[in-house]
Amino acid sequence: MAAAPAAAPAPAAPAAPATQPVAAGPKANVVVLATGGTIAGAGASTVNSATYTAAKVPVDKLLAGLPELAQVANVRGEQVFQIASESFTNDNLLALAKRVSALSKQGDVDGIVVTHGTDTLAETAYFLSLVVHTDKPIAVVGSMRPGTALSADGALNLVNAVSVAASKDARGKGVLVTMNDELNTARDVNKDINIQTGAFKSQWGPLGMVVEGKNYWFRAPVKRHTNQSEFNIDNITQLPQVDIVYAYGSVQPTAVNALVAGGAKAIIHAGTGNGSVADRMVKPLQDARAKGTIIVRSSRVPYGFVLRNAEQPDDKYDWVVAHDMRPEKARILTMLALTRGADTKTLQRMFWEY
Repeated sequence: MAAAPAAAPAPAAPAAPATQPVAAGPKANVVVLATGGTIAGAGASTVNSATYTAAKVPVDKLLAGLPELAQVANVRGEQVFQIASESFTNDNLLALAKRVSALSKQGDVDGIVVTHGTDTLAETAYFLSLVVHTDKPIAVVGSMRPGTALSADGALNLVNAVSVAASKDARGKGVLVTMNDELNTARDVNKDINIQTGAFKSQWGPLGMVVEGKNYWFRAPVKRHTNQSEFNIDNITQLPQVDIVYAYGSVQPTAVNALVAGGAKAIIHAGTGNGSVADRMVKPLQDARAKGTIIVRSSRVPYGFVLRNAEQPDDKYDWVVAHDMRPEKARILTMLALTRGADTKTLQRMFWEY
């Protein structure tokens, strides 16, 4: 039997076109403004995570220790201050905010990172969110452990902050605090723990997370900030004296009287519960208001908010309530309000809107 003829060879498949590499877009330009704090701190040994000296490492050395930053953005640093944040003053706030504002206006700056000690980081971040008019990302970052400690958190926090400042999807979201992989709005976030890396919490939850250089957003800020704000650091040269009085059992009016005599333009009363005021404190606070000092009722309770005319007849006394603002942040907003000559009705409106 004759053999079947051999099958014709299948036609060759067309050659696949050569893969062309996708050209990466130009890297964003990010400026890191350093102010000191734990992220620039050093301990005596690797096991010192809570005992160390803050504000030791200059910004050039901090950035040089993270070559990974070059893969994220074109980064340069400026040393604005080198202090521990518990020593921040109003003058420091003004100087820092003016520098952030100036950089935000430069065409060759796409985002800004502020390294900061954690003790007053939330206050500074909130201040910046109220006075800097820009839609460019501003990330405020710190660390809970010095770079010399085992499991130091500063390096990753800083890389994440630069990544956020360089990202287009962070534009228009105001000032962000980027700690422990979370993206929190400056308004809501506070330092709630003093010896753990997950120290910064927002009672309304984070906006999202940053993981391996990518932002994951789950909600957006709804309160006024940056470009929507009626405050502008370019027009502010001085901040008025606003002080905080803390409530406790057997509290006496000594502090209120002393602060009024010392020239306080407003007093934030950090009350118990729903901003409660002890019976023996009502008259001294009324007297302070009669002398022209604005009284703001806030609460020492970290979560929840103060209800107007609930614990005290705020309308009758011409007092203001801080809503969900903690005392230290209520102080920030009140100072700025007073730079614009706000009365109690205007200040109350600001606490609802900001």
